[in-house]
Amino acid sequence: MKILVLILVLVFALVSFGDYRIALSTIDGNGGTSSGGQYKLTGTIGQPLAKYSSAGNYELLGGLGTGGPLCFVDFPDFIIFAEYWLQTGAGLPADINGDGVVDIYDLKLLADEWMCTCPYNWPLRLK
Repeated sequence: MKILVLILVLVFALVSFGDYRIALSTIDGNGGTSSGGQYKLTGTIGQPLAKYSSAGNYELLGGLGTGGPLCFVDFPDFIIFAEYWLQTGAGLPADINGDGVVDIYDLKLLADEWMCTCPYNWPLRLK
């Protein structure tokens, strides 16, 4: 009996020191149809994650935590940024940190987001 108790204590001790993590995984599409009003969205289970689809004036962006309609920080953002380099004033679209001047600190924020989906209310998003 003592050996059984000792084995149980060791097993529980080893389990309590395990590596805990939550792995991100998806089964995309989920199958079925969702609808509301005149709109209808149909999905199929087991397809790869659909990152972007568009038709007409509509965009569909898959994934979690996106900054709204499809927006990637890339060369068009940099072109707008470069046009405002070292300018000062209120409301400049390239003044990402909002301090009234487009400078190296804004460039760092642009570089941090480079080739990622735009953060919510990204000021350089083309309208």
